[in-house]
Amino acid sequence: MNEHRSIVWKETEEALPWIAVARDAPYFVDEDGVPWHPIGQNDAITWPELAPLYRRRDLFAVERHLRWLRAHGVTCLRLMLEYAQGRHRYFEKPVGRFVPAMIQLWDDLFALCERVGLRILLTPLDTFWTWNRWRHHPWNKANGGPLDGMSRALLCMDTRAVLKARLEFAVRRWGGSGALFAWDLWNEIHPANAEDSADCFGEVIHDLSSHVRKLELALYGRTHLQTVSLFGPELEWKPHLPMRDPIFRHPDLDFATIHIYRSRSIDDPRNTVTPAVAMGEIVRECIVETLPGRPFLDTEHGPIHSFKDRRITLPEAFDDEYFRHLAWAHLASGGAGGGMRWPNRSPHVLTPGMRQSQRAMSTFMPLIDWTFFRRRNLNQEVQAKGYHVFASGDRGQAIVWLLRRRSLGLDGRMRGDVEPRSAFVSIPSMAGRFRITEFDTVSGAIIGEHFAACSENTLQFQTGLFSTDRAFAIRTMIDT
Repeated sequence: MNEHRSIVWKETEEALPWIAVARDAPYFVDEDGVPWHPIGQNDAITWPELAPLYRRRDLFAVERHLRWLRAHGVTCLRLMLEYAQGRHRYFEKPVGRFVPAMIQLWDDLFALCERVGLRILLTPLDTFWTWNRWRHHPWNKANGGPLDGMSRALLCMDTRAVLKARLEFAVRRWGGSGALFAWDLWNEIHPANAEDSADCFGEVIHDLSSHVRKLELALYGRTHLQTVSLFGPELEWKPHLPMRDPIFRHPDLDFATIHIYRSRSIDDPRNTVTPAVAMGEIVRECIVETLPGRPFLDTEHGPIHSFKDRRITLPEAFDDEYFRHLAWAHLASGGAGGGMRWPNRSPHVLTPGMRQSQRAMSTFMPLIDWTFFRRRNLNQEVQAKGYHVFASGDRGQAIVWLLRRRSLGLDGRMRGDVEPRSAFVSIPSMAGRFRITEFDTVSGAIIGEHFAACSENTLQFQTGLFSTDRAFAIRTMIDT
């Protein structure tokens, strides 16, 4: 292992609490039992807002940016330890020699996140660009690495050993930090990395998970959460392959995630409603697949086909609404947080309007008692005529987000000039008397509160007037 002289992270009394899964709900809490929600997006060490970390070009600018994110409700960034689009951010070069400038970059980023109060969902390798720029990569056998091609990346045991060494370095150096939310042990585990097979997925996950968990227990006496991501469309394109068990139900993982890129809707949006409906459908399907009590969340979505293949950056106003609709469809359908956008914009950053949406969502979160929210998806069970319904709940709490039907303008956005109207909402399988809080997803403001009692195990209520969409936090009232 190479020598370096940059500061090693050491846990202190002021360290951020580690994140865990709530004991009684499929959501997250910190080690003090305080609910924590992954509100954020994918970022990269070469993209504009974090690029000044490299060789410490401007740490103050990065800290200002991270503080701005926290002020807008952002809690989490999903990052790859190595981003291989270019040839100057390899984590090791040659294989097994960890690059000092990259170690310094991650030292600084973890320290800044700890100071600011942000957390990182960390994955050790960038499978997309590693594949597409393979001839340059240090793992390529032609460059002294162990692997003859990415089509065998999951099968080659020498490559597995190199990845485990990378993970071990990261665990030893940054694994003591509460700024680490979780490990995504393999970014977009894919049949193409196993000669078009998924038979090895379970074994690979067990091997990597055990390696990291045993090391963390030995070093820190506890472990960070673990997951493995999947490019979601593969579940539809290759239903004959055994991918669902390892992704949604693997015994070694703590939460489930896929990357939600449904074709002709989410990946290439022509309006802001169809993608939201697709998000709600996919989250419902995934929650059914996921073990009870295990959180589910999207960790990558966005207009990838529009941006990458059609070379279109969506108009900002359209993209802001598309972003907000997807986030609320994800949350209300039972996902943890609002999902994690891959920017797919030029420049590769989220817009101010998207940050406002994240801040609004963060102000909604205290309206639900997440530590006891044993939700199931209710998108099809909740009724509200004239609206697309996104909902989840248990007998004592529910989240409902209503998106008005037949209100699209010619630009694909919701028309703000339609006459406001109220909705009549019916939620089955609830009991008691409830406080219903109406919430504006644009401004992040509470619009009002009212109360309703169940009749025959069904909660029914009339909403206030609204034009396009509205969210509702519904909680039982405890008699005192």
